[in-house]
Amino acid sequence: MSSAISPETSTRMSRPEIRASVSLALVFALRMLGLFLILPVFAVHAREHLHGGGNATLVGLAMGAMGLAQAFFHVPLGMASDRWGRKPVIVAGLVIFAIGSFIAAGTDDILVTIAGRILQGVGAVSAAVMALVADSTRDEHRTKAMAMVGGSIGVSFAVSLIAAPALYSWIGMSGIFSLTGALAFGAILVVLFMVPDAPMTARKSVPLRDVLADRELMRLNFGVFVLHMTQIAVFVVIPGAIVEALGMPVSAHWKVYLPVVLASFALMLPPIFVAEKYGRMKQVFVGAIALLFLVQSGMWLLLGEPSGRGAALVALLFAFFVAFNVLEASQPSLVSRIAHPSAKGTALGVYNTLQSLGIAAGGLAGGWLMQHVGSSSVFALAAGLTIAWLIMALHMKNLPRRIAVPANAV
Repeated sequence: MSSAISPETSTRMSRPEIRASVSLALVFALRMLGLFLILPVFAVHAREHLHGGGNATLVGLAMGAMGLAQAFFHVPLGMASDRWGRKPVIVAGLVIFAIGSFIAAGTDDILVTIAGRILQGVGAVSAAVMALVADSTRDEHRTKAMAMVGGSIGVSFAVSLIAAPALYSWIGMSGIFSLTGALAFGAILVVLFMVPDAPMTARKSVPLRDVLADRELMRLNFGVFVLHMTQIAVFVVIPGAIVEALGMPVSAHWKVYLPVVLASFALMLPPIFVAEKYGRMKQVFVGAIALLFLVQSGMWLLLGEPSGRGAALVALLFAFFVAFNVLEASQPSLVSRIAHPSAKGTALGVYNTLQSLGIAAGGLAGGWLMQHVGSSSVFALAAGLTIAWLIMALHMKNLPRRIAVPANAV
């Protein structure tokens, strides 16, 4: 970035930083919106319209295949972005993702759909995008930039809950998959024409084993695994709890999720700003983990109450999303600060791999526990894992306050 700013305004995000953060958040939003649009309607569509869709195992594999594929490709593509640059890797990954989307759009066979979903996962660009966010922003603004990316994902999820049923009735599942591919090409245009170029540090080979051996990074990697495992596991239970507590059909659940998610974004911003300004990121980080534990404990207790749970359930969901959004925004920022400058893509690749594995493990564990043990056991597992994470986080280093630097020093 080449635009300098005066010392008086150096504590504010520069225009190139804002442009990079907003445009890369848009890249994430376009990609994730296509994915989220599939989730609310695919299982029903597969059962009624796909050859082999009556096999619940294959349907589950089709829904989870992308995440499993991503787990294998986050690190290679993150390392590639360290070596060959962020934008080429992001564009190539989005092209592969779009091809997988069009394959899934053009079939009525569950096995071919699975193949398309696997190809979508091969285009795992999250690490490269996050590394480009880190390249494009100064340390003192990085968490805010990551929060923009996290916010775009949450908004995409909320929009998908509203739009998916209407789109499915209008253009069908094939149309939604085609739209997903088209959105990926839209994201490519954003990368090429909206995202400003950002300098990369001199490339120095950093072995993967060095990244894996870094204890501070491993704490964060364990944390993102727990965060997303518990997120998916508890949301195996939450929809049924909403139906029971509020008498609300699944098609109307967006009326709960949308205001809760949007309000949580507003509330999560002040703690992040305070943490950045006063060098209190560890305290905010640990506090968010503790809040997550309290929410899970409250959910566990709530399931034992036979009635009058609606308001409490909504309040706990709100607290959950506040904690989740703080952690989702701060963790990749911390990874980018701790990792060697020449290994940010690699470190974020490992981070995103653990995130994908957590998503897969959460679905499997949550479903198995709910079926064989009971709903309460899901929250007991989530609370136990969160306590382990909290203990690990108490020993993390408190990074020094980030000193504001001129924008041309990014």
